[in-house]
Amino acid sequence: MKHNRIRSAVLVAVAVLTAMLFLSSCSKKQETLYLYNWTYYTPDSVIKKFEQEYGVKVVLDNYASNEDMYAKLAAGGSGYDIVFPSQDYTSILITQNMLEPIDHAKIPNLKYIKPSALKIAEFDPNMAYSVPYYMGAAGIAVNKTKVTDYARGWSIFADKRLAGRMSMLDDLREVIGDALAYLGYSVNTTDLKQLEEAQRLINEQWKPNIVKFDAEGFAKSFATGEFWVVQGYAEGIFEELDPARWDEIDFILPQEGGPMYFDSMVIPKGAKNIDLAHKFIDFFLRPEIYAEFLDRFHFPDTIHSEAGKLMTVTPFYREEDFSNYELKNDLGKNLATYDAIWQTIRYVD
Repeated sequence: MKHNRIRSAVLVAVAVLTAMLFLSSCSKKQETLYLYNWTYYTPDSVIKKFEQEYGVKVVLDNYASNEDMYAKLAAGGSGYDIVFPSQDYTSILITQNMLEPIDHAKIPNLKYIKPSALKIAEFDPNMAYSVPYYMGAAGIAVNKTKVTDYARGWSIFADKRLAGRMSMLDDLREVIGDALAYLGYSVNTTDLKQLEEAQRLINEQWKPNIVKFDAEGFAKSFATGEFWVVQGYAEGIFEELDPARWDEIDFILPQEGGPMYFDSMVIPKGAKNIDLAHKFIDFFLRPEIYAEFLDRFHFPDTIHSEAGKLMTVTPFYREEDFSNYELKNDLGKNLATYDAIWQTIRYVD
C-alpha cells in the first residue's frame, strides 16, 4: 500500500512537472511582438517568416499620419514594441525622451546601412535611438485613361479641368511642403512671407479643384476611378490596382522637388518586448529579407548597401528622382505656425 502511495505521488509529480513544462513551452510560443506602421508598408511574407523562425506572433496595427502615431504614443500605454516614424517625428520622440536606446550589439546587420543614408539622417546619425527603414517621397498618380493632357508637376492641382476629380494628402507637411517647393522655397522654411505665399497658392489655386484631403483612402478612391489625380505614395496606389492596370498610371515625382521622408524603426519607451524588437530589426535588415521588402513595394534601395543587388523587380521610381527633394526637419515651436496655416487649408469648402 505504501509503495502504491509512493508510486502515485511520483506519477502526480511527473504529471505536474510535465504540465509546467508544457505551459512554459506554450508561453514561449505565444510571445508577441506589436508593430505600429504605416498602411501598405509591411510585407505579410516577411512577418510570417519572422514568426516561423522565432516561434512568435506578430500583431500589426496601421496609421495614416505621423500625427496619429504621435498622439497615440504621447497618450501613454500604447503597448507597441516597434514604431516607424518619419524623420521629423523621430527627432521629436528622441527630444522628448520617448524612445528606448538601440543596442547595436544585438543588431549585427546594422553594417548594411548605407553611410550615405546616415549622412542624411542628421536627426540620429549614430543610430542611438532609431534604425533606418526606408527613404522615399510622395508623388502624384495620374490615370492616363482619363487624363491625357496635363502638367507633370504640382501645378496639376491648379488645373480647373480636373476639378472634382483630385485629392491631396491630409498631411500638413506634405501639402504645404509641395507648395513651398513649387515656389522655390525650402520645405522647412520658417519665413512667414514664404509660408503665406504657399498658403495663398493652395487656398486660391489648388484647393478649389480638390475634393478632399485624404491620407487613408486615396489609393482606393483612385483605383475605383472616383479620382483621376491624387497625391500619394506609390506603394499604396499600385497595391490597390491589378498589375494588369499598372500601365494606365503615370506616377510622378515632380522636378520642382518637395518633402522627402526618412522612416525609421524605433522602440517606444516602456516597450515590453525589447529583445524581440531588436531581433526583428536585425531580421529585417538581412539582405535577402530587405530585398523581399523592396520587391514587394517596387522600391529603389535607398538605405541598404546589399539588398538592391538581390531585387527581382524594377522599382516604380529611381533614387535619382529625389535630387531636388528635401527631408522634413523637426520644426520645433514653428510647427504651430504650420498648423495654424493648415487649419485654413484642410477644411474644403
